[in-house]
Amino acid sequence: MRLFFALLGCLAFAAQADDVPLRHSASLLFKHPTMLKPGQCVRYEEGGSGWVVTEPVYYLKGEVLSAEVRTRHLGKCPVVPGKTRTQYSREEFNRHAQAYPCVSAEAAARDAQIGIVRLRVTDWETPHAKRAENAGRLYRGMFIDRKLEKDMEIELEADLLGPCQP
Repeated sequence: MRLFFALLGCLAFAAQADDVPLRHSASLLFKHPTMLKPGQCVRYEEGGSGWVVTEPVYYLKGEVLSAEVRTRHLGKCPVVPGKTRTQYSREEFNRHAQAYPCVSAEAAARDAQIGIVRLRVTDWETPHAKRAENAGRLYRGMFIDRKLEKDMEIELEADLLGPCQP
């Protein structure tokens, strides 16, 4: 009986030591593992806001290669003193997008489990207007700072993706 409680105590300690919070993207992979199976067509979208006059929707479409949960250290988000994110240049925005997910200056850095989907790009449409340079990951034929090319591979958090429209 003592051995049982000793083992139980060791397991509880190990669980606390390895207890890393799940982000929504990781929960999605645990709750719906078949949603992002290899070969499935997925779509990442930006834009489309507005009630009366809606912005165009820009997208990146691809085929799922793999999906996994990873533990990642969430450091501080890069900040440009004196600017809000809407005032960032494309270069400043890209630095923030590459660090994401990250924590605010007030929060403590920490580890978290995130759901990552690796996909092969098949199609895209990106904004070209200057006002879109700090609005999203897609801009002027680029995904963050990489030129989009057919069959290139990228990784995104699972909760940023949706199924392709038939």
